[in-house]
Amino acid sequence: MTAMEKYQDWLKTFADDPELVQELSAIAGDAAQIEDRFYKGLEFGTAGMRGVLGYGTNRMNVYNVRRATQGLADFILEAGGQEEGVAIAYDSRRCSPEFALEAAKVLCANGIRVYLYESLRPVPVLSFTVRDLKCIAGIVITASHNPKQYNGYKVYWRDGGQLPPERAAQVFEKIERLSFTDYKTMDEKLAKDQGLLRIIGKDEDDRYMEKVRSLCVRPELCRRMGKQLRLVYSPLNGSGNVPVRRILSEVGFENVYVVPEQENPDPDFTTVGAAPNPENYSAFDLARALAEKVDAHLVFATDPDCDRLGCLVRKQDGSFAVLTGNQIGCLLLYYILSGKKKEGALPQNGAVVKSIVSTDMASAIAASFGVKTFNVLTGFKFIAEKIQEFEDTGSHSFLFGFEESYGFLSGGFVRDKDAVIASMLLAETAAAYAEQGKTLYEGLMELYAKYGYYCEKVTSFALEGKDGLEKMKKLMVGLREDAPTAFAGVPIQAVSDYLKGVRVEGNKTETLNFPASDVLFYEMQGGGWVCIRPSGTEPKVKLYVNTVADSAEESSKKAQGYLDAAVEKMNEVLK
Repeated sequence: MTAMEKYQDWLKTFADDPELVQELSAIAGDAAQIEDRFYKGLEFGTAGMRGVLGYGTNRMNVYNVRRATQGLADFILEAGGQEEGVAIAYDSRRCSPEFALEAAKVLCANGIRVYLYESLRPVPVLSFTVRDLKCIAGIVITASHNPKQYNGYKVYWRDGGQLPPERAAQVFEKIERLSFTDYKTMDEKLAKDQGLLRIIGKDEDDRYMEKVRSLCVRPELCRRMGKQLRLVYSPLNGSGNVPVRRILSEVGFENVYVVPEQENPDPDFTTVGAAPNPENYSAFDLARALAEKVDAHLVFATDPDCDRLGCLVRKQDGSFAVLTGNQIGCLLLYYILSGKKKEGALPQNGAVVKSIVSTDMASAIAASFGVKTFNVLTGFKFIAEKIQEFEDTGSHSFLFGFEESYGFLSGGFVRDKDAVIASMLLAETAAAYAEQGKTLYEGLMELYAKYGYYCEKVTSFALEGKDGLEKMKKLMVGLREDAPTAFAGVPIQAVSDYLKGVRVEGNKTETLNFPASDVLFYEMQGGGWVCIRPSGTEPKVKLYVNTVADSAEESSKKAQGYLDAAVEKMNEVLK
């Protein structure tokens, strides 16, 4: 069917839904809007579904949620996992509680046990719960750090990690067989009376917090320095407020100031700028003002589903510096490894896992402690798979994992990035430097002096709508057909094409042991790299650059040169 035919079909099929009829009737004369809402369905991949709220096949709404959940239910029933059950959590976005309940009712109608959280919870808590309750799957209703008009539907499997590509494809196949009315549902009270729907909360929270406390590297340091350190925190109106404040209090940080305007849930994210994203400097405007007022040592924020952490740190002149995800990851990594070494608790088979687009500085830090670094594709599910592999084989002991996009994890009881854990470890790292009379910024400068001046730059090409998808495809195909040989006059030494699964260096070709992914990775002569990949969660293509040099200025200049040259090449292909 065409987009217009789908539009008319929805008006007819859901004629008894007054809200849907009103919204869709209002765009009757807007061909572009109808096309955008109905030209395709929301894609279901390894990150589940994500889209703008509204009615249509290409929008997040109750009908897409029910259909996706029925497909997941069919997959679970086929696997015989109905008694294992599914855990469900949600964040502070519009329609999140409603979507979570609708998903629960569909699962229960299919005879699948459901554990539904009583109120909003972070993504990492859901990941923990799936493992703790030995569920076959989990669902989180969230759009992470996207703008307010978005919501999403993430699916986790029994290991606590997001669905890997093969399993996501199998679930998507089940979903695609269904119409938007092909689902079962049941009354909430009946589901509870029949023991299919159980509301959960405090007990799971307590077990999770106990595990998080166990990751504190130097508990006595937190209790001692926690009386002096002043921290400003913003949950950005999301799910981090309660668990982050709780863990900081329990390990000894007494002076935590929460941004009042961003403390409680607000689905419109009124005060956070363009999006509730701790990567954005503007999201910290109110936090910075509070930090100046209380003379804070550290300012940090978590996104609405509390899986990402961003921060500002004091410089020697008293001003605040924004740390990148790579910088935060390296500070946490160095603190964990040095702390464990000092305590005699650093395992001989220790392992760090990071995404291929995260800084090589982490590899240098890990190597200096005799710890091996494993690189995986972007997506924390791939880090989760490595943790499981280590457990299954006993080959390595997982110590830390991170992505440059502000996602961090220590410990193996959660299998997704965890900003509750990261908040505690960041506060502890700040305390360790404060004990030496230093700021986190000074600590970072020491790492650069020790390991080299690494510089990372990231930019993106926003390619929205139907035309955007076509441009994205055109760009990646064009980069393969008319391949660059140099950036900024520096030859490309080797190219890894993760879609074809090969690395080519001169006349030598080797196979890459990675899942197929539309990623091009260029290794530059003399060190450094450039990487281009379509985002898995947003309508954009991302460009990453990583360099290292003997000075910050030299490294930054080299990185900017690579970035400008790559952007020029991408624009040339898109003409």
